[in-house]
Parts: sequence; C-alpha cells; structure tokens
Amino acid sequence: MSDRNSDRNPTSAGGPLVDGPLDPEHDVAASYALEPEHVASLTRRLVATTGRTVEVRTPLTGAPLAHVPQSSAEDVEQAFARARRAQEAWARTSVGERAAALLRLHDLILDRQDEIIDLIVWESGKARKHAFDEPLHVALTARYYARTAHQHLDTRRGQGVVPGLTRIDVNRVPKGVVGVISPWNYPFTMALCDGLPALLAGNAVVAKPDAQTMLSALYAAQLLEEAGFPADLWSVVAGPGSEIGPELVARADYVCFTGSTATGRRVAQGCADRLIGCSLELGGKNPFLVLRDADVERAAEGAVRAVFSNAGQLCVSSERMFVADQVYDRFVERFVSRTESMTLGATLDWGNDMGSLISQQQLDTVTAHVDDAVAKGARVLTGGRARPDLGPFFYEPTVLEDVTPEMTCFGEETFGPVVSLYRFHDEADAVARANAGDYGLNASIYSRDTARARDLARQVKCGTVNVNEAFAATFASLDAPMGGMRASGLGRRQGAEGIARFTETQSVATQRLLRFGPVLGMSDDTYAKVMTANLRLMKKLGRA
Repeated sequence: MSDRNSDRNPTSAGGPLVDGPLDPEHDVAASYALEPEHVASLTRRLVATTGRTVEVRTPLTGAPLAHVPQSSAEDVEQAFARARRAQEAWARTSVGERAAALLRLHDLILDRQDEIIDLIVWESGKARKHAFDEPLHVALTARYYARTAHQHLDTRRGQGVVPGLTRIDVNRVPKGVVGVISPWNYPFTMALCDGLPALLAGNAVVAKPDAQTMLSALYAAQLLEEAGFPADLWSVVAGPGSEIGPELVARADYVCFTGSTATGRRVAQGCADRLIGCSLELGGKNPFLVLRDADVERAAEGAVRAVFSNAGQLCVSSERMFVADQVYDRFVERFVSRTESMTLGATLDWGNDMGSLISQQQLDTVTAHVDDAVAKGARVLTGGRARPDLGPFFYEPTVLEDVTPEMTCFGEETFGPVVSLYRFHDEADAVARANAGDYGLNASIYSRDTARARDLARQVKCGTVNVNEAFAATFASLDAPMGGMRASGLGRRQGAEGIARFTETQSVATQRLLRFGPVLGMSDDTYAKVMTANLRLMKKLGRA
C-alpha cells in the first residue's frame, strides 16, 4: 500500500478529485453578503479615522473584496472610552435582559446563515461545509449562555463562619471592558464566541479581528446591534497586530487572545505587567490515537475530518497519528483511500470536502514543511503538492510516513492539510509520544472500549480529548470547557469557566448580633479559648 502512491505528483485518478476553479474575474458582488453597499456599511462600523486602508483579497481567486480602513492608537483609545460609557449602563441591566438579547442573536444568525457562510467562504477560502460550522457554533454559544445565565451569574449564598449569624453573598461583578484579539481561521466564530459570555456578564468588548478576515467580524458586530445590544458596547478596531494589539492590551480589563504561541507569550507579558487576567488559546500539534480494538472504518472517517477540516487550519486539528500495529495497515489503506476521494474546489457551493489555504504565507509554510520532510527521507502516501490550477493557495491533502525528529513538521505546528503517521507497539508508548513536545490542546482516541479510552484520556496532556470523534464532540458541547495545557494556552472558553473569567468574585458578609472580638468584659485569653472550643464543636457537628 505504501508504495502504490509514492509518486509525489499523483494523477487525477490517484489524487483528490477537484471541481473547476472560479473564474478569477468572477464578480464578487454576485454574493449578497458582498454587494458593494453591504461592504461599505460594514467597514463604516470600524473605529478608524486615519484615512489609510488595506486591500483585502479572497483566497479563492485573488480578486479584491474590500478596502478596510485602519485604526490608530487614538482610535483604540476612543473605542475604549465609548465602551466604558456603554458598559456602565449595560452592567445595570438585568441578567434576564442580557440573556434575551443573546437569544435574539441566536435567531438572527440562523436566519442569516446563508449570508454569513457566503462571507466566510469569500474571506477565508474554506469549503462551504466548514464555513457552516461557524454560525452553528455561535448560535450554540448564544443559546447555551442565555439559558444558563442565572446559573452562572446570580448571587450565591455561601456558608458563614457563625451559622445563622454570618451571612455570605458571593457576587459576580463584571470586569469592565474586555479586549478580544481573534484570528483569521474561523473569522465569525472566533470574533464572537469569547465576547458573547463577556457581554452576558455585563462587560463591553473592544475587538481586533485579524486583518485578513475583517468583514466576517464586522458582520458579527452588525448582528449584535440588530439583536438589540447597545451602541458602542461592541467596538471593532483594525490594523496590524504588532501595532494595534499592544494598544488594546494596554487599555483592557481582561484580554482574550487566539493565535500563535509566540504572540500569546507577548500578550501574557503585557497583561502581567498590568496585573490583569487573560485567556489564551494558542498552538497545537495534536495527536490522534487509533488503538488496536478501534473500528478502523470509523477511525479513518474521523481522521479525514480531524486532519483536513478547514484545510488543516484549525487549532484543534490533528497533525500526528499514532496507530497500533494490529490495525496500522488496514487503517492507513482506508485513510489514504478516503483522502484521495476528497473533492477540492474554489466555490461558494456545497459539495467540496476542502477549500483553500488563507494566504501565500500559509502555503509557503505548508510547502516548506512537506518539502523538508521529503528531502530528509519521509514518504508521501498521497498529496504533497500545491494546486495553483484550483486557486492561488490550494494545497492537496497530504499524508506522510517515516517522519523523524530532525524534520520540521515532526514537532512544529504546520497548520495545514498535512499529517504524519506513526506505528506504536503498546499504549504506554503511544501516550508518551502523544505527550511529547510543548503543546497540549486537543487529542482523539479511537477504541471500541470507550471506558478504557476515557481512562487513557486522563493520561494525555491535552485540554480536550475526544473519544471516537475528531474535535467536534468537545468543541460543540458548550458545557465542556475548552482550552490548552502547557504551551497551548491559559484559561478556558465555554462552560462555567468560559463566563467566570469575565467576572470578579466579590464576597459580601453581613454580621448579626455577635461581633468578632471579646464581649462583656471577656479577656483576650478567654475569647481565644471560647473560639477554640467553637472550632472543636463545629468539627463534631460536621460543619465545613
């Protein structure tokens, strides 16, 4: 099997199927979401007064999409000033009112999903079915937090030190203005999913989306306004991350960042200098384990989604596959066969399995990783080449074998449609290899014995582990916290932790009758003895 596809330039019969590319002169405005009037209305939402613009082009064809106004440090300052005024009023609204706005957003997203998907595909180049994941995830996020708002935010009664005489109220107080720095790979989801619980908790948001995908993020801001969120509660600024990012970190009360580990370290340092909190979802070199008792067909199907969703440009996608000896040959045969049957194409239509990479830079990285591996002895089982006949940044889904530590793709994140296959002899070895390196974001384990797989998952140093699934089981389960261990980040989105991070915990104690000090002429020594006896009594009564 390994030899039959060793040619790095497969024919159309041996490589992925393709749809014809879009005409480079295709009228981008044919999509409703990109009519010139709509684009203009979106870019006007930016807090940007410099007069400078940056041209954005679609990775599908290279055609221009928009000229995006750029923000200055003064614009960032203005955005925060407006946000602080809006936040003061918003924090006084009830949790129920905030939750109702989230539910209106939920309905708007489902009603407008075709427009949202069109815009995402044009900006990111991904296949339509992968773009669909974005409005789906944001709608799930809005509904989850709206339905669980009181559970997370209502004042909680705590246990006082003196039963009946000490009352404890634990409040959740909003941080203030949250800065959200979001990436290009999931431009609609990442623009909104962190900020929605921040709004629900009573905060305002100043967002800086990636320059390559500003329109999707601006459309998200438009939908928030249509859902009834107050003006200036969600502001958007634009500009190079190296210039605008530090300005945002310097003013925010909390920062959410999704992106590279290197940039995440700089964000964390900036937050540490100001003694503010941050949550960081960073890089990954995610492992995929196929145990000896796995359903091979199911594992192969899941592997395609784990590796090639959004052309591998997904923080939780799998780049390393560890497969038990007992099923290795069968799994590889089925996985390669499924990979070769994938359809690629530059189109807004349904039906393609994979779209384009986002940029020339991303294509260069993927090409360099594969070429380096091949030059040092790795074998390409399928794929392994760029496809400029489809679009400027297309690269075939690629499966590598015999990857060794001296190869760049062994330990560095590729962030593209490339995976390396490795055999393992025993599960302890597989877990040790899965845990090797600095990253710890997501993992997958395939096994018919799900109880054993869950036990094994506890040994894997990743923030999320999916059993018999690629990544969607944890990512779409909004009650499941999501984030990385080690160099893959800090903090968690989703679940209770995903909203608690945007609040300060405030304890309010109300004391009745008894004071904490000697009474009725009692000496300090006697007071100490009385308190000690009280501690012993509380233990006997089973009190905390």
